[in-house]
Amino acid sequence: MWNEYFSWVGRLLRENSCNFAPKAMLRIKRLYLFMLQSFVPLFGMTFFICLFIVLMQFLWRYIDDLVGKGLGMDVIGELFFYAALTMIPMALPLAILLASLMTFGNLGERFELTAMKASGVSLLRCMRPLIVLMAFIAVGAFFFQNNVLPIAQTKMWTLLYSMRQKSPEVEIPEGIFYDQIPGYNLFVQSKNRDTGILYDMMIYDMSKGFDNASIILADSGKLAFTEDKTHLYLKLWQGESFENLRDAGTRSSIGDNVPYRRESFTLKELVVPFDANFNRLDEQGMRNQYVGKNMSELQATIDSVNAIVDSTGNVYAHELRNRTVMGVPYYTYTFKGNKRVATPRRQVSMSRPVDIDSLFSGGGTEWRAAYITPALQKIRRKQQEIEYKSMTIQEEQKTVRRHSIELQKKFTLSFACIIFFFIGAPLGAIIRKGGLGMPIVISVLLFIFYYIIDNTGYKLARDGRWAVWEGMWLSSAVLLPLGIFLTWKAVNDSAVFNRDAYVNFLRKLIGKNQTRHYDVKEVIMDEVNPQKATEMLTRLTQQTRDYLSSNAPRQSYLTYWMQGYDRNSLHDLSAILEQTADYLSNSRDKLIVNKLMDYPVLRSLWVYRPVSGRHAGMTAAAIVPLAIPVWLIGRREQRILRHEMEQIIKVSDELTSMINDNTITPTSDNGKDQA
Repeated sequence: MWNEYFSWVGRLLRENSCNFAPKAMLRIKRLYLFMLQSFVPLFGMTFFICLFIVLMQFLWRYIDDLVGKGLGMDVIGELFFYAALTMIPMALPLAILLASLMTFGNLGERFELTAMKASGVSLLRCMRPLIVLMAFIAVGAFFFQNNVLPIAQTKMWTLLYSMRQKSPEVEIPEGIFYDQIPGYNLFVQSKNRDTGILYDMMIYDMSKGFDNASIILADSGKLAFTEDKTHLYLKLWQGESFENLRDAGTRSSIGDNVPYRRESFTLKELVVPFDANFNRLDEQGMRNQYVGKNMSELQATIDSVNAIVDSTGNVYAHELRNRTVMGVPYYTYTFKGNKRVATPRRQVSMSRPVDIDSLFSGGGTEWRAAYITPALQKIRRKQQEIEYKSMTIQEEQKTVRRHSIELQKKFTLSFACIIFFFIGAPLGAIIRKGGLGMPIVISVLLFIFYYIIDNTGYKLARDGRWAVWEGMWLSSAVLLPLGIFLTWKAVNDSAVFNRDAYVNFLRKLIGKNQTRHYDVKEVIMDEVNPQKATEMLTRLTQQTRDYLSSNAPRQSYLTYWMQGYDRNSLHDLSAILEQTADYLSNSRDKLIVNKLMDYPVLRSLWVYRPVSGRHAGMTAAAIVPLAIPVWLIGRREQRILRHEMEQIIKVSDELTSMINDNTITPTSDNGKDQA
C-alpha cells in the first residue's frame, strides 16, 4: 500500500516538474499551498490555546484585584481584551514552535516528507513558503510591538490600577468584624437576607482618630447607598453610643480621667463617606512610562536622560575638583591655549607625622568635644550629600536601562519567532510524531528553557549587571545555535535521537569495559593452522611488548599533555588482536575458544592522548583548572590499559603453549588431517 502511495506521489511531482514553465510554476504553487494549508490552521489553533493559557495565568495573578469590587462585565471584558493584546508577545513564539513541530511531525508520521524527499524535494524547499510566512509574521510582530502594544499596555495598566483603587463591594459577613469601610469596623451577629435587616450590630468609629473613637451598639439596623454611590446610609434602631471627648491636640497621662458622652436612641441615622463608583485614572501618567512609548519616544527619552546624567556628573566632578581640604585646593589649574587643565597638587612631605593626641592633651573633655562633634557632623553631612547624589544618578541610569530594555524588546520578539520556527520545523521532521502528545511536551520544555534564560537576561540587564543588549539578546544567542544544529541535522537526515549513536559516542569518549563471547562453531570453513596461529600469537605478543616499552608507565603532567599514549599504534594493535582472535575462534577445541574470551577489548579512548601536537599540548597544559582533572583521569585509564595489555601477553603465551602441546590437530589446506 505504501509503495503504491509513494509511487503515486512521485509520479505526480515528476509530472508537475516538466520542462514547461507553466507546469513548473503550478507544481511550486501546489506544494507551497499544501504546506500553508497544513501549517496555518494549526498555527491559529495553537496561538489561541497559548493565549488562553497565559491569559489564565494573568487572571490568577490579579484575581484579588477583581473579585469583590462589583465591577461590570463590560469593564472586566475590556481589561481582558487589553490583557490579551499584552500577552501576545509571550504566546506567539510558543504557538509558532508548537505549530511548526506538529505540522512537520504530522508530515513525517504520514510519510509525506519521505515521499517528497524521494521525489527530489528537499526539506528546505518544503519549508520555503513557511519561511516567507515567518518573515511576514516577524515584521508584523515588530510593528505590533511598536505601535499597538504601547497603547494596549497603557490602557491595561491604567484600568488595573483603577480597579485596585475602587472600594470593594459592601458585603457584611456574620459573626466577624468587617473593616473594608475606611475608618470603621462593623460587627453583625446575624442578618436577614430577604429584608437586609442586620441584628446585634456593633460599630467602631475611628474616623476622628483613636483618642476620639466612638462605639455604637444597636439591636438592628439597615445599610444602603446614596443615589450617587458616594456615601453609606446607616439606619439604626434601639441602641446606645459611647464617644470620647478628649481633644486630639492635648495629651494627658495614663491616670487622667477622660470625659466621654453616652447616648441612648430609638432611631439613629449615620452617613459614612464611601465612594463605590468605578473611577478611571488618567492615562497620561501611564503614557509617560516606558511601557506606553513607541520606538522613537523611547530613544528620545534615553537621549534626554543620558544628557541629564552627563551634565549632572560634570557638575559633581567640578564640585569635587574645586573642593578644598583644610583650606587648600587639591587641584591647580593651568591654561593650554584657551583650555583650562586641572593638575593635582604634589603632596607636601612632613619631617614627622602630626601627633593628634598631643593637640587635645592640654584641654578637658568639653574642649575636645567642641572640636570633634562639629567635625563628625560635617563628615556625616558630606556623606549624606554624596549618597544622595549617587542615588540620583542611579535612578536616572535605572530609567535609561528600563527604556533601553523596552526598546530591545521591539526586535527580540521578531527574532524569537524565526528562531522557534527553525527549531520546531526540523525537530518535527526528525521525531516524526504528530498530534498533541510528544509535540506539546517538547514545546513546553523548550519554552520553559527559553523563558528561564530570557528572564535571567532581563534581570541582569535591569539591575545593571550586564549591558542591556547582552541581557535582552541572551536567549536568542543561546537558542540560535540549537536552531542551526537541528536544521542541519534534519536537512542531512541525521539521527539526532538515535540512542545507539550517543551511547557509542560516550563509550568512545569515556570508555566502557566490554567482554568477548565466542561459541564453538558447528561448521568451520577455515581450519586453524597451528604454525600460522603460533606466528600470529607471537606477532601479537611482540607488538604488545613494543607498545608497553615505548610508552612510560607513569607519565608526568607535562609528558601527558606533550606526548600521551599513541592512539594510532593502539588502533593498529587492536586490529592485530581482533584478527588473531577471529582466526583462533575457528578452532574445534572448546578450551581454545573459551580461552579467547580472556582477551580484553582494547579501547581507543580520548583521554589516552587528548591533544596532538606539541603546541596544542602546551596550550592545554596551561589551562590548569581543567587540565589537572583530565590528567588524573587519563593516568587512571592508562594504568587500566597497561593491565589489559599484560593480560593480552599472558593469554597469548597460554594459547601458544596449548597449541605447542598439540591441542589443535594439524590440518592441510584441503581440510584433510595430516600426520
